[in-house]
Amino acid sequence: MAYGETSPIDLPRPIPGGYGNRLFLFVMRRMATAGVNDAHAANAMLGAFGRSYRRPLVLMRAMMLELARASSRRIIVAPCCCARMTADEAMMMEATGLALRDPNQAYDQVSALLGNDHALGALTCLQAVAQAHNDLGRPLDLYAAG
Repeated sequence: MAYGETSPIDLPRPIPGGYGNRLFLFVMRRMATAGVNDAHAANAMLGAFGRSYRRPLVLMRAMMLELARASSRRIIVAPCCCARMTADEAMMMEATGLALRDPNQAYDQVSALLGNDHALGALTCLQAVAQAHNDLGRPLDLYAAG
């Protein structure tokens, strides 16, 4: 992008801190742009989790496919190299951080993200991904808005 040009997407939020959060965001972006079988996403999971990478990788794939299936609106995702997040990415990070602690509030956020009230499958996928990250030592913390 040339100097002075504006971005076609709105990036209101900074990326979250914590290795687990950044890994989740990177893998989500790679899978959203290159497909769920992206080798870079799989390699990032392998590097983070070692030989235990399959569980979180398969659950991330299932989550991305469920979000695509259940969504009635376009979910905006920034490029992998972007140092800021879209509002949709921030909403997904917040819902994932809340999925295990407060499922009712996470359900409301996932419903808003998907644009409909059929979000139970997506919520269970977010819970499974969050639990896998917690079990393997890369927890997904609630992204606290500034």
